[in-house]
Amino acid sequence: MSIKNRILDFMKEQAYKPLTAEELLKAMDISRDQRSMLLDLLRNLEEQGAIIKNRRGCYGVPERMGMISGRLQGHAKGFAFLIPDNPNQEDVYIHANDLKGAMHNDKVLVRKFNKADGRSSSGEVVRVLERSNKKIVGKYEDNKNFGFVVPDDNRISYDVFIPQSQTKGAKEGQKVVVEITKWPEKRRNPEGEVVEILGYQGEPGVDIEAIIKKLELPEYFPEDVRNEVEAIPDSIPQEEIEGRRDLRDLKMVTIDGEDAKDFDDAVSIERLSDGKIRLGVHIADVTHYVRRGSALNKEAFNRATSIYLVDRVIPMLPEKLSNNMCSLRSDGDRLAMTVLMSFEEKTGKLLKHEIIESVIRVNHRLTYTKVNKMLIDEDNDLIEEYNDMIDELRLMGEFSQVLRKNRFENGSIDFDFPEAKIILDDEGKPVDIIKVNRGIAEKMIEDFMIRTNEVVAEDMFHREIPFIYRVHEQPSKEKLESLNSFVHNLGYHIKGLKGEEIHPKALQNILDKVKGEPEERVVSTVLLRSMQQAHYSPYNIGHFGLASRYYSHFTSPIRRYPDLMIHRIIKEVINKGVLSEERISQLMDELPNIADHCSVQERRAMDAEYESLDLKKVEYMEDKVGEQYEGIISSVMSFGFFVELDNTVEGLVHVSAMRDDYYHYYEDKHAFIGERTGNSYQLGDKVKVELVKVNLEDKQIDFDLVIDE
Repeated sequence: MSIKNRILDFMKEQAYKPLTAEELLKAMDISRDQRSMLLDLLRNLEEQGAIIKNRRGCYGVPERMGMISGRLQGHAKGFAFLIPDNPNQEDVYIHANDLKGAMHNDKVLVRKFNKADGRSSSGEVVRVLERSNKKIVGKYEDNKNFGFVVPDDNRISYDVFIPQSQTKGAKEGQKVVVEITKWPEKRRNPEGEVVEILGYQGEPGVDIEAIIKKLELPEYFPEDVRNEVEAIPDSIPQEEIEGRRDLRDLKMVTIDGEDAKDFDDAVSIERLSDGKIRLGVHIADVTHYVRRGSALNKEAFNRATSIYLVDRVIPMLPEKLSNNMCSLRSDGDRLAMTVLMSFEEKTGKLLKHEIIESVIRVNHRLTYTKVNKMLIDEDNDLIEEYNDMIDELRLMGEFSQVLRKNRFENGSIDFDFPEAKIILDDEGKPVDIIKVNRGIAEKMIEDFMIRTNEVVAEDMFHREIPFIYRVHEQPSKEKLESLNSFVHNLGYHIKGLKGEEIHPKALQNILDKVKGEPEERVVSTVLLRSMQQAHYSPYNIGHFGLASRYYSHFTSPIRRYPDLMIHRIIKEVINKGVLSEERISQLMDELPNIADHCSVQERRAMDAEYESLDLKKVEYMEDKVGEQYEGIISSVMSFGFFVELDNTVEGLVHVSAMRDDYYHYYEDKHAFIGERTGNSYQLGDKVKVELVKVNLEDKQIDFDLVIDE
């Protein structure tokens, strides 16, 4: 065991009392010639927030000193929540006055207050461990002798003060990038300097560019990364092929969207004897090209994920790898990490599996549309074109339904909301919004990938290998009670909601009961909003939403760093059999930081993707003021309610626009009810609205109710 882990384990012991560095040396029998090394290690652990040094110079772990480490999730109203590093700890509410200059996404230490109401935790920031917002994108507001930048991200509640000498000539209303030079303190805003002027709101490309800058990700790969990629041979060395399982004669296909360019996964299926089948999931072997310690690996870690904006992709890996050498194209041999799983065909029971390094050759690049036409519409032309694979595709479709049935019987929660796809013209202007529904092909690939992720995670868990899991906590007790109260008003009840624990099947049962009913959408929406956000963790606590005891992200290493990292770990395990104590200790040190960083980058990427979609939706509606639509109330707030149109565009009906009565807001019912008429507007209700205002700068759409006489 490393000295670092020895120290942490020692401090977590029940009998431990905070000690000075000298006292730790003595208590742990560390020789005096290692004193400087110990002091460096203590300093490093303190910077990470793993330990705390109190005013008396004594060290201890945060949890034993009434503190919690984690990341702040800011709110537009100024307060924040601490999302603890330890997924078993509950979120902590932080009042704006208790942030002590900490900002959204900062890594902090928080001291919890005693619970006043016995329900929710609150606390105050004690120390900022890591600053997240070194650069901020926002709108410049000019004053005579100075300026301010109002952040685009409303979760950053501070405006940034800009001295006159640091404005770089920015003008009122321009979008700028500002670099923080002084962090906020109590009663003092952060200070910064303008480092880039993006242009005025509404100018071509400015808004998307602002979203990209907000991520703080480079648009281009550094020279050392480009040089490393150029040096990678275009062909696979023969000795590499000889050291792998040769699966080039195994029939397999990739199935993706029409516009996909990076193909992470291929699938194969074989019917064996005695009612068994063998499913093969073959994943691009990115780690062969992205080596530990390389500039390419460092850049992939920094980015952590590919980002899919509405008009472009910011890839995790350079195009030569992501779209060519790693991508499982059907034009030659490719290196893969393969999971071969044998199942009982009728029951879907897993009989055995193996994880291997392989060399493969994809037979066909298929699309979801083509597979759906073959399996649903029985398209004869396509069936003839792919007659060498049609039997396998039909078997895949049948077996995926077995896996799906098992998953839902285990309690996996199914939210089947359609996605929006925005069609842009050559100048990037939105010309249409279409809803994309999932067919057999999409669900089939989802079923195969989920099962593979489960199998891999369980394998590594039982080997007791340090690993990165994809985890998802159950909803908080307060949210479950609120959800139960809401569905109770509609005549439903969540079974098993008595103690602290609840099985996800109890929530899926509610979705099953409302399926096809008028209240289906409203119940699904409220249930979804009660959920926690999935994230990465070195601690396996299972995945609540999927009802999985073991879950990982293994299937997309071209676009997700956690997948790449666990491929690296798996390859070490299957090639060496066991990992050395030194390597295990190294992984235990590395993985918490990798998991935390990837979770943060994933949230930023999702924010950017949603923001770019919202931006183009608002832009699409800009010339439609005065038009009337039918929609569904998708969210109810104290100031009004949001209406979602059939094309997924959302707009606000402000309470002041409800002119036929004086309406009261009922939070528990998710509704407004008229004082005189008794008319109600509740989450899920169908309403008719007129578009009255589109604000591109605030990405806001306003509707008025249309009340038929």
